[in-house]
Amino acid sequence: MSEDTSNPVEAFGLHVAHVGINAASPEEAMEIASLFETFMGLAPVKTPVSVFADTLVEVMSGCGRGEKGHIGFGVNDLPAAEKWFAARGFEINEDSRALNPDGTTKLVYFKREIAGFAIHLCQN
Repeated sequence: MSEDTSNPVEAFGLHVAHVGINAASPEEAMEIASLFETFMGLAPVKTPVSVFADTLVEVMSGCGRGEKGHIGFGVNDLPAAEKWFAARGFEINEDSRALNPDGTTKLVYFKREIAGFAIHLCQN
């Protein structure tokens, strides 16, 4: 990957991994995820902090980042993508870094929200 590449879609296979919605409670999160099941056939999948509607929508249970929610972007080379965005002034929120068991980064948020949405990168 060339550092002068101006398109992160080409450089890292950047794509929308999922959209995050903030719910006030686990019950509300399940209700929202269930609506996506009715609407689109996306089966709810519970995790410790959220309910996914398949893999496309994550409904956070009272602990979601972002004023309006979050957008997760998948990339094929997370360390390189972090450097690429940092070179363009987008700072990483180190407090948000989630690690895989092998110590590599699973996901990390940027410090700045865009239009009320927290933004995170995750490794494909």
